[in-house]
Amino acid sequence: MTGLDSSPLSFSLRLSASVAKRLTRRDILRGGLAASAFALLDQKESMETKSRKAITDVAGIKIGHFTDPRKPTGCTVILVEDGAVAGVDVRGAAPGTRETDLLDPVNTVQQVHAIVLSGGSAFGLDTATGVMRYLEEHGIGFKVGDVVVPIVPAAILFDLALGDPKIRPDAEAGYKACQAATVAAPAEGNAGAGAGATVGKLFGMKRAMKSGIGSAAITLGGMTVGAIVAVNAVGDVLDPGTGKVIAGARTSDGKSLLGTMNAIIRGDRLPSSLTGTATTIGVVATDLKLDKAQATKVAQMAHDGLARAINPVHTPFDGDTIFTLATGRSAAAPNLALIGALAAEEMAQAVVRAVRAAKGREGLPSAADLLG
Repeated sequence: MTGLDSSPLSFSLRLSASVAKRLTRRDILRGGLAASAFALLDQKESMETKSRKAITDVAGIKIGHFTDPRKPTGCTVILVEDGAVAGVDVRGAAPGTRETDLLDPVNTVQQVHAIVLSGGSAFGLDTATGVMRYLEEHGIGFKVGDVVVPIVPAAILFDLALGDPKIRPDAEAGYKACQAATVAAPAEGNAGAGAGATVGKLFGMKRAMKSGIGSAAITLGGMTVGAIVAVNAVGDVLDPGTGKVIAGARTSDGKSLLGTMNAIIRGDRLPSSLTGTATTIGVVATDLKLDKAQATKVAQMAHDGLARAINPVHTPFDGDTIFTLATGRSAAAPNLALIGALAAEEMAQAVVRAVRAAKGREGLPSAADLLG
């Protein structure tokens, strides 16, 4: 393939091939799909794809973590030093964000220079101040006369319940995350904004599990789409390929997975309030050229990836927020439907990677601890 054909037929074929790449012949037989799907499996190696890596596969993206050694918390910076068009979609009911209004397509500024994901609840928004200081020192920002003003949106998650709540990421943490930023695949699990992340909290922290941060990416037909996400959800995390819970609320003895939705349907008693104690925050990125309206649409579609991998999601206790970055490094013509579909797919994969890479701590086992 030499480019992105925007025709509906081309989109359907390409998307079907992307899905088929994850299927085995047994999956196809079980699902009762048409025999013609076998042709997609046989042809999948001819697709212009490469091994799944990380959001830093997107040209123009650097990632840096700061992980606090004193307690499980930290921040993650996504640097776009040459600037990138950005969009955002906030779906949780308890968000903590900065500069999201600026990303509205009707507003003036067209590019951002970094996005910060942080622990520390609302206190963690201070990390963006350190990122701005770093960028200003390097002459990176929106030009206003002789001054540069770095544009740095941010989102936070709640991790104050782990360790000393007085310890949280600050401006210095954001600055150090910038110093650590590289184009290498970022650390996953208990790192950066995922250091204090947990999942499965609908029945209380005593039955929750350790989570973290994860990343995924795919290159297809001359473009790359990647995702990074810190998973701190109230709900369970599922493997989208099997529908099975891989991390989440545990049974009362703590030895096995409860299955939050099964418990809800069964009528198990829920806590009266968990407001503001969760939130999954992430970024999807592409090297294609998008405008702000298109970037916003991609962020909306990327939330479908959260819905495939987290259940329940977007609750009153979560502040789920996804940003989009478009660096414009690829000359391929953008097919918005395809970009959004891949963004959702990579977001779902990144969620799974976040919990599978996490390491447990006392009272909070990881998926590896519980499932092996």
